[in-house]
Amino acid sequence: MNHPIFAANWKMNHGPSEARAFMKTFLTQYPRHYDRTIIFFPPAACIETVDREVDGRSDILVGAQNIHWEDQGAFTGEISGQIARDAGATVVLVGHSERRHVFGETDEETARKCAAAERAGLRPMLCVGEKLEEREAGKTEEVVLRQLRAGFSRLAQMDAFNPLVAYEPVWAIGTGRTATADDASATHGVIREELKAIVGDRARAIPVLYGGSVNAGNAPALLSAPDVDGVLVGGASLDAGSWISIVRTRLTAEIAAEELASGE
Repeated sequence: MNHPIFAANWKMNHGPSEARAFMKTFLTQYPRHYDRTIIFFPPAACIETVDREVDGRSDILVGAQNIHWEDQGAFTGEISGQIARDAGATVVLVGHSERRHVFGETDEETARKCAAAERAGLRPMLCVGEKLEEREAGKTEEVVLRQLRAGFSRLAQMDAFNPLVAYEPVWAIGTGRTATADDASATHGVIREELKAIVGDRARAIPVLYGGSVNAGNAPALLSAPDVDGVLVGGASLDAGSWISIVRTRLTAEIAAEELASGE
């Protein structure tokens, strides 16, 4: 991976007026950066608003939180990949823990949604992660690999596709509990090895993010861990000031370069 990814999942927060105000504050204080990429996942009603405020900034992408697996039809309340793309999205979350465990989304449905994203020209960010009882039973690897394999099982051209993965242990989301940097790195390593089995050497180009109670305090350690290519942030991304602190996280390589230049 060339540079880290900072993804903000606003969930069911910030309507169009709040989103517009947030983006104006954020963009005023966050000039273009070339060493990292920012992704915003606002509610569906705000995708176009956020995209309009971003105004072509190549370092900032806009995504959808969810899509339906069909391209069109009588699915009241849903949006298709094409609709999300037309609104300005280039990325889409698939299989977020809340979709799986609150709305009952299955592995098969995540596979169909990843395929729908592929058809629409969207990059899916496939979310995988275990519940607390699964972790305590030693089933983290089993659960994560099952979800990963299933999610990508229907892609037509996986060898030429460019997805993302987010490891988000369910027990750490919104609880204040966070996997240690070593815990995250270990599971990310398992994910990376499986991606190698699926796409070969291209696995290194697929970003694997960590999500689960990420904040400005723990982001530096997580981003310094091997195989952690970015962070997927929920609650801490809702306040512009908090989010700016996170996306400005100084990276290990950056600190090392400064120390070398200063002769320390």
